[in-house]
This record gives sequence, structure tokens and C-alpha cells, in this order.
Amino acid sequence: WWWCWCIERQLVARDPRSLSSKHLVSQMKHIFKIIAMLVAVSAIWIALLETATVPRSYTWLLPIYLVVALGCYGLFMVGFGLMFFPTCPQEAVLLQQDILEAKEFLSKKGVDVGSE
Repeated sequence: WWWCWCIERQLVARDPRSLSSKHLVSQMKHIFKIIAMLVAVSAIWIALLETATVPRSYTWLLPIYLVVALGCYGLFMVGFGLMFFPTCPQEAVLLQQDILEAKEFLSKKGVDVGSE
């Protein structure tokens, strides 16, 4: 259970309010899901190695195929997210106002912010 202690220490270092039991339980559930998936994938891989249902030369490559498949999935999700990224015109206006305020503030302090 040393990793529980490590995670709790990291959470407290980031945000002292993270000591709440709900937040900690949520983090632990997520970690247990990841560990369960790793154990399941490892068990399937070892079973395929032992039973010889798949030729041994292919079975040794399964972890590489898994990493490549996860990479493709990640790239697909990033691309999909970029294709359907929501535009927020109101936020763009607020951002431009913040930029102008920052330029005015910096120019009052004597910083050259350019003419743009």
C-alpha cells in the first residue's frame, strides 16, 4: 500500500483540499481500474503464451501490437477532438479584452509591448 501513500502525498502537495475522502476514493477507484486492466491484459497474454492457441512468434509481438493500437487510438481521439473543437466567440472577445488590459498595464509600467 505504499503507492496509496505516495498518491495521497502528491494530491496534498498539489491541493491541500484534496484530503477529502470523496476525492481520494475517486482517485483510488481510477487507479484500481487501471491496475485491473493491466492484470487482465497480462493474464490474457500469459494464457496465450501457455496454451499455444496462437503461434508463439505472434504471441511475443502482442504487447507491441497493443502499444501501437493504443497509439493509434490516442491519435484518433486527438484528431477527433480537434475536428469538433467548440468555438467560443464570447470567450474570444473576453480574451481580446484581457490582452488589451494587459498591454495597457505593461505600457504604464514602461514595458514596450509593440504596436500590434
